[in-house]
Formats: sequence, C-alpha cells, structure tokens
Amino acid sequence: MSADSARRTVRILTWVGLATGVAGGLLVAFPTVLPVGGPWVQLALGIATLVLAFRARKIGIAEIEGFDGRLSLFAALLGFLVVFFAGQVAFGILVAVANP
Repeated sequence: MSADSARRTVRILTWVGLATGVAGGLLVAFPTVLPVGGPWVQLALGIATLVLAFRARKIGIAEIEGFDGRLSLFAALLGFLVVFFAGQVAFGILVAVANP
C-alpha cells in the first residue's frame, strides 16, 4: 500500500470511528432516544468504534512514517467508554431476564 493510500485509509477509518463513538456516546448520555434495543445498539457502536480505531492504528503504524495516532487513540478510548457503560446496562437487562 502506498503512503498516500495508507494516509487516506487511516483518515477515513479514524473519522468514521470517531463518528460511531460519538453516536454511541450520545445514546449512552440520552438512553430514552432509542427505547427498544438501546443497549445493544450502543454496544454495537462501541465495538465498531474499537474495530475501526485499532484498524486505523495498525495501518498507520505499519505503513506511515512518523505516524501520529493521537486521534485514533482518542477514538479507541471513546469506544472503550461506550462499551463499558452500555455493557453495564446490557448486563443488567440480561440478569433481569434470567431472574424473573
């Protein structure tokens, strides 16, 4: 992969990862916006954020000389936060279903 192609790929993956992380964070902050399946959508957005951010970091570190991955690292941290808070709610739902 050429350096220009790698830069474009990293940029796209990072910004899409940030967008999914922000969407997941907004759903965590305002859970009533999506009443049905909310925690599962939040978990999916958090996992997508993690996958995109770490994929961007992998390509950036391997293909770009002097790669500065602070933005993709921020996306990964945002993904971890979304997964953490959405996971707590999803786990509570699973426990409530298992113990009627």
